[in-house]
Amino acid sequence: MTTEQDECMGSVKGQLAKLFEVSLKVTVPNEPDVEPLVAACNGKFGDYQCNNAMGLWSKIKGKGAQFRGPPAVGEAIKNNLPTSEMIESCFVAGPGFVNVVLSKNWMAKSIQKMLVEGIDKWAPLLPVKTAVVDFSSPNIAKEMHVGHLRSTIIGDTLARMLEFSKVKVLRRNHVGDWGTQFGMLIEFLFEKFPNFEDATETAIGDLQAFYKASKQRFDADPAFKERAQQAVVRLQGGEDKYRRAWAQICEISRNEFRKVYQRLRVHLEEKGESFYNPYIPGVIEALTKQGLVEESKGARVIFIEGINIPLIVVKRDGGFNYASTDLAALWYRLNEEKAEWIIYLTDVGQQKHFDLFFKAAKRAGWLPHGDSSYPKATHVGFGLVLGEDGKRFRTRNTEVVRLVDLLDEAKSRSKDALIERGKGEEWTEEEIESTAEAVGYGAVKYADLKNNRLTNYTFNFDQMLNDKGNTAVYLLYAHARICSIIRRSGKDVEELKNKGTLVLGHKDERDLGLHLLQFAEVVEEACTNLLPNVLCDYLYNLSEIFSKFYSNPECKVIGSDMETSRVLLCEATAVVMRKCFSLLGITPIYKI
Repeated sequence: MTTEQDECMGSVKGQLAKLFEVSLKVTVPNEPDVEPLVAACNGKFGDYQCNNAMGLWSKIKGKGAQFRGPPAVGEAIKNNLPTSEMIESCFVAGPGFVNVVLSKNWMAKSIQKMLVEGIDKWAPLLPVKTAVVDFSSPNIAKEMHVGHLRSTIIGDTLARMLEFSKVKVLRRNHVGDWGTQFGMLIEFLFEKFPNFEDATETAIGDLQAFYKASKQRFDADPAFKERAQQAVVRLQGGEDKYRRAWAQICEISRNEFRKVYQRLRVHLEEKGESFYNPYIPGVIEALTKQGLVEESKGARVIFIEGINIPLIVVKRDGGFNYASTDLAALWYRLNEEKAEWIIYLTDVGQQKHFDLFFKAAKRAGWLPHGDSSYPKATHVGFGLVLGEDGKRFRTRNTEVVRLVDLLDEAKSRSKDALIERGKGEEWTEEEIESTAEAVGYGAVKYADLKNNRLTNYTFNFDQMLNDKGNTAVYLLYAHARICSIIRRSGKDVEELKNKGTLVLGHKDERDLGLHLLQFAEVVEEACTNLLPNVLCDYLYNLSEIFSKFYSNPECKVIGSDMETSRVLLCEATAVVMRKCFSLLGITPIYKI
């Protein structure tokens, strides 16, 4: 008898696939490498389904097979399944679908094992050791806006899901810290502050305004423009005074970015455009030797078959551009950092650039031609954040909204709601602050993550801070209520995990148990397709299934004969909810 229980728990779907793999080898020994097609299914047809029969029949029907159609193939697959404690029963339906009903005992034991050993045992196993997630990536001397909010929130969640799945993740902040605009900024800094090293954040004030003022000067004054262009040359030549001024402007900007990252609790390692600059000439030279780089209209370009516009890698004036930096960064990530999966987060508007750039990398032989093998590079695009008017989200004076202000307002509204509910008298100031932060920032993150990232979404404080419906507030409160049920039981949960027994006797208990067990495969799907909304859907459904269980009088928790088992089921739900919150970058709350 196989005891999958002794192996890494992983996903139920993955464990069933292993059993069906054994059966398929016996059923069709002459068909090598048949991938088991296992999927979760509607409860009426069992819990899972193996869908190989029809596909196999179309392959073997002309080869003198002993089967008479897909149902017979399905029966054979069912009959050749190894005995397993996972499976209670199997039956074949329709054109050969093999439906599996999981054993309630096995389900209960698996959940209790997770409670004892920790939810990390349910981490999916991905075919990647090292990944780069390139996200956030604001421009120096410009404000972070809502577009950066999406990149930062989605990128952080993808990184967290990959890290949970035992992938080493290099979280890269590819900031725009190089380019011709720095000549203008440095020259303006020298002009405004002759002793420029005394120019503090306070003295310069709003960097965005400083940037605009320098740009106006650049456009209006030819002599200033000339000096600014010279400043770029001197900066790129490594002249000390210019490098120091550049570093100072970067540091003032970084301090602004940090305010956003601290609020969102997002960790990034900065490797900006300037970091890859020294690698560009060597990379361009290597690509030229391969015969990929050609002259075209004074520029140097890489042509891609089937696409009219080439990828420009050296501009007419001999300068480098985004494509040159991106190629150098990709080369570095593949060769120096040994990344197998490089994931780029930007708005969908940059899709064409990445498409062209990835095709150039494939032409160079850096990446394989198919999209299923590694190493691979993936562009994760996302839609716009819209205001109530359906247009790009801005403040009244048409300026882009400052992220820090947006996050502070979410926290402030959340705090007002707590005070309104009388928590000002019940809780300490510290409890109110930390809960307002968890709820406010969590609401902003979840409102973004619950949507398919490719769609635009409307930013609306009232909706995201609503405590009803599919919102972070509702889910955080649901978690706090579960914690309160466990506290009210007066039981020592740690003791129960080891000495109590979890039983899934009632249908609502079994439904909840099955959903808990599907956590690993949901995380795997969300990672594979880089879609955080899959995890949000799972979390919301989990809270709904829990509510159905808890509100059923037949599933009474406190004071019932089944109290121990049901407290363990409440604890398992809370543990899985907390892990979902952690993967979404949301801080849980334990009381309301």
